Amino acid sequence: MTLVTTSTPADGVLLVELDDAERYNALSSPMISELREVFGALRDDRATRVVVVRGRGRGFCAGANMGGDDEAPSRARGRGPVGFMHEYQEHIADLMLAVHEATQPVIAAVHGAAVGGGLALALACDLRVASHDAYFASQFIRVGLSSCDVGTSYWLPRVVGPTMAAELMLTGRRVPAEEAHRIGLLNRVVDAEVLLDTALDLAAGITANSEFGVVMTKLGMWANFDAPSLRHAMQLENRTQVLGTFTGNMTEAGKAFREKRPPEWTPM
Repeated sequence: MTLVTTSTPADGVLLVELDDAERYNALSSPMISELREVFGALRDDRATRVVVVRGRGRGFCAGANMGGDDEAPSRARGRGPVGFMHEYQEHIADLMLAVHEATQPVIAAVHGAAVGGGLALALACDLRVASHDAYFASQFIRVGLSSCDVGTSYWLPRVVGPTMAAELMLTGRRVPAEEAHRIGLLNRVVDAEVLLDTALDLAAGITANSEFGVVMTKLGMWANFDAPSLRHAMQLENRTQVLGTFTGNMTEAGKAFREKRPPEWTPM
């Protein structure tokens, strides 16, 4: 059974869909493995410039589905209780790292629930758009665990600020789409029928730029997100800009501007 489907709805755009509607696209071990395979293959995929992730059915993702030993990743099977849970956690965490560390920008298109691991998956993406019916929740704490799970404690304070993150993580309350947009969790909130078109439009704004510019902007932005100082960040920026001048794209951009046409970018 395939739990993840892929398609190319636009040039340079890969649509990745969580396809287990009966379980609200819960992150079962098989689905996690399929998603990791998809994102792992992106490193060698020159045709894909942007990735859009969404869930089929009623919503985006209901979080982790800790199935029995038969459904667990092979690394967890046959272990004691602590080893089983540790390896299962590592299995999910590796997915979040694969999404975040993809060279291509990743856009989450969220409808319905994005809770628990579903919230973490959305946070691992670079950009997020949602329909008005979407809601988000750090529900780990509602089941007796910590809200610090698979990247949430890293991303949420950085995305919405520590004060709001503390409230959301300590209460586990639902955050409707409009509030999520207001506090900076979302880039857009739109009607459900135009959600995918909105994500694709955002993707088109990215693919219109050069491969070098997009890749180096994503890598540089997230590297400097944790830069120890402004000077460290500027040193990386300086070297990236110098490298970029050797692509010839800056000269082409000027020529295209004078000739009133779109640039013809040189690939990396």
